[in-house]
Amino acid sequence: MLGTVTGDASEIVLSKQDLREVAAFAAACAEAVLGVFEADQPDDARPRDAIGAAWEFARGGERGKSLRDAAWAALKAAKGAETAAAREAAWAAMSAAGAAYLHPLAKATQVKHILGAGAHAARTAELVAGDDRSAGAARLEQTVRRATPAVVDVLTRFPAAPGGGGRVGELIRVLDTGLRSLTFDG
Repeated sequence: MLGTVTGDASEIVLSKQDLREVAAFAAACAEAVLGVFEADQPDDARPRDAIGAAWEFARGGERGKSLRDAAWAALKAAKGAETAAAREAAWAAMSAAGAAYLHPLAKATQVKHILGAGAHAARTAELVAGDDRSAGAARLEQTVRRATPAVVDVLTRFPAAPGGGGRVGELIRVLDTGLRSLTFDG
C-alpha cells in the first residue's frame, strides 16, 4: 500500500494499482479534448506529452520526476493558449498527469485529482460550443460511462467534492455525484 491516513479522519488506503486506474481514467478524459488544444497550438506537444506520461504510469511506469515535469509543462502550455477552450484542454492534460499524485488524505480536495481531467474536458466542450452547458453535460455523461468500478471504488473512499472552484468546480461536483450513484453488476 502506498499510504494510509489515520486519526480524526477516516483511513484512506491507496495501492499503486488504484493510482494507475485513476491515471488511466484521467488520461482518457483529457485525450478526448486534446485536439482542441492542438488545433490552437499545433506545434506545442506538452499537453500530448502529459497525457502520454499519464498513460505510461497507468500501464506500469513509475511515478517520478518526468511525470511531475510533464504536468507542469502542460500547465505552462495552457498559459500560451490563444483560446479559453484550448487552455481548458491543456489543464485537462495537466490534471491527467497529476492524477498519479492523488494523496491518501481524507480530504474532499483530493477528489480534484480523480475528477479534474474530466471536469476540464467538460468545460472545454462547453467553450467549444459557445459556452453551451448542454455540451458539458454530454461530455460528463461520456465520462461517467468511461469510469470503471475501480475508479468509482477509489472515489468513494474520499469525501464528496468540495464547494467552490468556479464552473470547473461545479462540473467536478456533478461528475462526483454521477459517479457515486453508479452501481456495477458482478
